[in-house]
Amino acid sequence: MSYKTILVHVDASRHADARIALAVRLAAVHGAHLVGAAMTGVSRFIFHGANVDLARTVLAGQLDVLAGHANAALARFEALAGAVPGLSFERRLVDDDAAGGLALQARYADLVVLSQFDPSDPAARTDPDLQAYVMLNSAGPVLMVPTIGAAADAGSHVLVAWDESLQASRAVANAVPLLRRAATVTLAVFTPEVTGRLAGADIALYLARHGVNVVVRREHNGEGGAADVGSALLSLASDVAANLLVMGGYGHTRLREVLLGGVTQTVLKSMTIPVLMSH
Repeated sequence: MSYKTILVHVDASRHADARIALAVRLAAVHGAHLVGAAMTGVSRFIFHGANVDLARTVLAGQLDVLAGHANAALARFEALAGAVPGLSFERRLVDDDAAGGLALQARYADLVVLSQFDPSDPAARTDPDLQAYVMLNSAGPVLMVPTIGAAADAGSHVLVAWDESLQASRAVANAVPLLRRAATVTLAVFTPEVTGRLAGADIALYLARHGVNVVVRREHNGEGGAADVGSALLSLASDVAANLLVMGGYGHTRLREVLLGGVTQTVLKSMTIPVLMSH
């Protein structure tokens, strides 16, 4: 089992190079085809639903400018991906807003690579819900790179958050290609009070059958609710020197309003290592 297609968000953000570099490294390691997707920022529904020729409207000039910015970002992607001999990659210009375009393109990828939201980044402020929206609307996993970047050995020590939920189960299954390559995998169980059996034992056996060596840690939720669990998870990642976190992503969308669970929200806001989430 390995990733065969990896999709990375390409834009003018100052964090783009870090996210592309990690995506390039993963594509090379897994022998995957890498797709760099840049969106023009204009919703595809404007094109699909228009009864007029946009090329003949006042929007035409602005569309050309937006496409130019996207192509400039794609040129940078090509330079980074092309520096790796033998890497299979392609650039893709998409007429859509970033969140909608990436969620749509994610249907044809095994893994999507994004950056953590940075409110001080002009390129990111146009869509503050991008990360959550793509994660909640993707069938597969989304790997988010923190604003501080990712270590060169990111993925060598993985911390897995396990609470026996459907989301956590999907995250673990989607992360197997990464877990098999990790030198150390720590499984943190945040629901240790399971009647009649040892918490974490079943998922540890599941991973063992995939060739993953797991160390199980049973953690208490604390008394601060979901936010407390999120903080405890990030603290544990620091304590065990993990450089990648795998967890389920909680929440739902109402049209374009994104509603996140407390743990998910805390981790997305305060993450300092790459985080792989599945909804």
